[in-house]
Amino acid sequence: MDQPIRLKNNGQISIVLNSQKRKTYTKELPESQAAPKVIPAEHTALKEIEEELGALVGMEEMKKMIKEIYAWIYVNKKREEAGLKAGKQALHMMFKGNPGTGKTTVARLIGKLFQKMNVLSKGHLIEAERADLVGEYIGHTAQKTRDLVKKAIGGILFIDEAYSLGRGGEKDFGKEAIDTLVKHMEDRQHDFILILAGYSREMNHFLTLNPGLHSRFPLVVDFPDYSIEQLMEIGQRMLKEREYSLSHESEKKLREHLHFVKTNLSPNSFSNGRYIRNILEKSIRAQAMRLLMQNSYDKQDLMTIRSNDLVFEEAD
Repeated sequence: MDQPIRLKNNGQISIVLNSQKRKTYTKELPESQAAPKVIPAEHTALKEIEEELGALVGMEEMKKMIKEIYAWIYVNKKREEAGLKAGKQALHMMFKGNPGTGKTTVARLIGKLFQKMNVLSKGHLIEAERADLVGEYIGHTAQKTRDLVKKAIGGILFIDEAYSLGRGGEKDFGKEAIDTLVKHMEDRQHDFILILAGYSREMNHFLTLNPGLHSRFPLVVDFPDYSIEQLMEIGQRMLKEREYSLSHESEKKLREHLHFVKTNLSPNSFSNGRYIRNILEKSIRAQAMRLLMQNSYDKQDLMTIRSNDLVFEEAD
């Protein structure tokens, strides 16, 4: 797996997606011991999730990680059937990365997989942010947080920009939300999965705010920014699904623009997949207006996004 998983001293597993290839020297196993490359037909849950993962650009290490979690849970069940120890492990996760790198999409797929494997009874995803947890007076925050956890029972509670709970100082009610979450992570650790997401640096600081936080996230996943080629692939897939295509000139113009924004914008300001989606949605509307004004509806024209249809943010 090219070392995307690193076990830290506290037992926490850190996963780095798209990690650089490293030279490894391994002794080849005899054919009888080699792991099968084809997944047995009985694992329909994994096959279904793999098909959905296949539609995602990049994230190769995430795809491997999901397989490994599946294998671990499945083998644990087999150990239990054989009368061996098969202790349950909490599967709370932390996703670190910039906006638009696929964190919410992956969380939703994990919910589906765990529901199919009976790890979660429902597998639904409850999305929340600071305003959904933090109240206006003493005791209000704990109640709001408990209510959210209750809604997430049997599924996943996904809190984006979780580091915002730690802003505001000692008197801020965000700390109360953190303390309540930590308690429920312990008391109901096998009833739901908590996924906290946000920028890498801010999430590292967030972990220091409560002594019980760090040890309660066995899976920490880094979501890197998409490359220009990956962003172009995301855009091409979106257009193909809607039966559109870029002209040669518009493809060149879009690629040059992406190079410009990735060079000039700070990583935290660039929304990756979300950015390319917004550009293409605006450009499709611009194309519609151009065709209306030209009163031209040839099939090829209806499908083609031309360079003057591309709409970029003025701030860029």
